[in-house]
Amino acid sequence: MPVSRFWTSVFSLTALVLLASSSLVGQSTYGSIAGSVTDPSGAAIAGAQVTLTNIGTQEARQQPSGSEGLYQFVNVIPGQYRIDVQKEGFKHFTRQPVVVDVQQSVRIDVALPIGELSQTVEVNAETPLLQTESASLGQVVEQRKANELPLNGRNIFNLITISPGAVAQGGSGGTPVSQNPFSWGNYQVGGSFANESAEYLDGQPLNIGYINLPILIPTQDSVGEFKVQYNNLGADWGKFSGGVVNLSTKSGTNAFHGEAHEFFRNKVLNSNDFFLKQTQLANGQSNQPPPYVQNQYGFSFGGPVIKDKTFFFVNWEQFRLRTGSVLTTTVPLTAFRQGDFSALLAGSTPVQLYDPYTVTASGARTPYPNNQIPSTGTSTLCLRRLRQRSRTISPRRAVRAATPTNSWLASTRPYQVRRVSSGGSHISDCSTCRPTRSERACAMTGAPRIITQRLWRLTSTTPLRRPLFLT
Repeated sequence: MPVSRFWTSVFSLTALVLLASSSLVGQSTYGSIAGSVTDPSGAAIAGAQVTLTNIGTQEARQQPSGSEGLYQFVNVIPGQYRIDVQKEGFKHFTRQPVVVDVQQSVRIDVALPIGELSQTVEVNAETPLLQTESASLGQVVEQRKANELPLNGRNIFNLITISPGAVAQGGSGGTPVSQNPFSWGNYQVGGSFANESAEYLDGQPLNIGYINLPILIPTQDSVGEFKVQYNNLGADWGKFSGGVVNLSTKSGTNAFHGEAHEFFRNKVLNSNDFFLKQTQLANGQSNQPPPYVQNQYGFSFGGPVIKDKTFFFVNWEQFRLRTGSVLTTTVPLTAFRQGDFSALLAGSTPVQLYDPYTVTASGARTPYPNNQIPSTGTSTLCLRRLRQRSRTISPRRAVRAATPTNSWLASTRPYQVRRVSSGGSHISDCSTCRPTRSERACAMTGAPRIITQRLWRLTSTTPLRRPLFLT
């Protein structure tokens, strides 16, 4: 066999496998429209031309009614549509808007009046709410609710609780930044345990194999609508024991639409920590809560590239948080850093230190006189490390207590968190990263662990990488 024919066969076989595998995907956000066409007496009309038109993009699909007067459109993108039915000897029938939601089956029955084809009967009616085509139970969160309901941190998963079959569990509220990833999908759906549901974005699964965690959270303004299904789901859904959260992203239309936003929070209305407040007042300082400034801003924009043919939609959002936390910790006194631990002998429960290198004949260790360690028994490396750690809390930010236990009360230096998102994010722990000097210093003060966040566009092959960092 010639080489060219061999590679042609290989490429053809590969393409066939890919096409066959793509057709096996059962999960999607598509809906469907079905119905019947009859005359005024209720008899079926065969061969009537049924046209389904997307009102936003003007995409049109046509098919004739069958011998029993039935028609059906499948794989319908969620949106608003217009149905036109025409048949010689009957008036032209038009109905709009017909709203198709995520994973919803809509039934529209048409009764054509007798008359001239040039005459038009236009019906403006609400889409039937009763879903007679499916026994599945669920709640659709339409675009207005998905985009306009207030959310602390704009976590779209928080709207899952709009469904009557969903209950939020611990840690699922608020911004997902710096949260435990286990809390992202921490919802009980359909009476099941938390974190046992399935999340899909435009038909693609978001859950990973490790404890079924969702690996991506779409931005609020990139989601057109979504559906929470919690009972009697069809056979095309699997790998879950709770419910299914099916999210559909927005698409451009023949009209340009856009928005810009910013959500701002600061410490003006925050209450102060009780112990920090007492410390500030005792030292003649004003009652000031720890620093807290949160900015979340972005934009979305969509429209036509080629009218009626090609459309675009882009969404971008950034999250910044600058905050300080109050902590109470134990640091060595000045005498401790010089090997003098005599203060530990005072009080009702004295602590005696022993020389680990000396043991008497009876097996007892030799105590240090007055709890003072001689300079010959100390490690130079450990002393250097101790001096570095002792400088991590500035005396200007702390108040010295009288006892060596919990001897500093500090409001830590504010740290800044940045999040850049274009539809989703992936978070990994920075414990595997090489810490910087500021990171090591912050870790010594007990500040929150640093998290590195890698983000990327959903519709682009160019990665965006922005770390969460301390300042």
